[in-house]
Amino acid sequence: MRPPAYPPKLVPGDRIAVISPSSGLPGLFPRPYELGLKRLREEFDLEPVEYPTTRKTGATSKERADDIHAAFADPTIKAVMASIGGDDQITVLPLLDRELIRANPKPFFGTSDNTNLLLFLRNLGIVGYHGASLMTELGRPHALHPLTADSVRTALFTAGPYELRATERYRDTDRDWADPATFATEPDSQPADGWIWHQPERVVEGRAWGGNLEVLSWLLMADREIERDTTAYEGDVLFLETSEEMPNGEEVFRILRSMGERGLLARFPALLMGRAKAWSFQQPNSIEARRRYAAEQREAMLRALAAYTPQTMAVFDVDFGHTDPQLVIPYGGLVTVDGPARRITVNY
Repeated sequence: MRPPAYPPKLVPGDRIAVISPSSGLPGLFPRPYELGLKRLREEFDLEPVEYPTTRKTGATSKERADDIHAAFADPTIKAVMASIGGDDQITVLPLLDRELIRANPKPFFGTSDNTNLLLFLRNLGIVGYHGASLMTELGRPHALHPLTADSVRTALFTAGPYELRATERYRDTDRDWADPATFATEPDSQPADGWIWHQPERVVEGRAWGGNLEVLSWLLMADREIERDTTAYEGDVLFLETSEEMPNGEEVFRILRSMGERGLLARFPALLMGRAKAWSFQQPNSIEARRRYAAEQREAMLRALAAYTPQTMAVFDVDFGHTDPQLVIPYGGLVTVDGPARRITVNY
């Protein structure tokens, strides 16, 4: 397998496709969606282009695949951004035209269920960007988080190394998108304790592979897009994050155990773990309960690493998951994890 290549960068004034390859939530919650479009225009100087299913709830897998094809085939479209995630993008993958997309490489931005398309693109030899779904990041209430804005802007327009920075405060709570008052004030946040390093004795450089842990488990069960010959991932940097569904520590361990039994986990000399999303409308945990959840998840991951890849270096609470701010990870792009210096550098 050839190393993935970076698609061309954008310039101000370019057209960017906004698609919904998972869920058509823009049709149900127009406020964060419209805010995201506005910021693409006014803060990034890009022209968003919508497609037939971008705001359509209940679109079929074929309709969503058609929008993906149209966005990649159009030479006037210079990048593609997902509106939001969902839970069934795996049904779109078999309908995609690999040769069409391979012949028209473009930067794709998305998180969560968009792990499907990011992995698909990497397998075609195209670096994608884990981050910047339009509604959740660009549609953030009040204003873009400065760390998110800087990371997204750099990933869109600039090639080269970019050092990730730890945030001083973070947010994992949400407010009602249907309420206009949600968007009038800065969201609540709490102090962040910084990254947690495990076995930081060396420097690891490799290409990023991973994404949302639950989505990867579905792909493993369906035997899609993940190589059976795990040597294909030798030396890569694994990055993982969990969703607002908040899988418990035991479930996280079992998924990693399955990866370990497959021989996959041991291929990665370094692991980056996103800060755990520990609050949802269904489980509005207290701050103390959120801390316990994050600690249990971390302990589960360390237990799996000890069992299957005890030499792997790990960094926990990096801000690239379902919490705010969100840093962009180049999927298939180069990542350097410098343990002695406690630094993480990605290449956009």
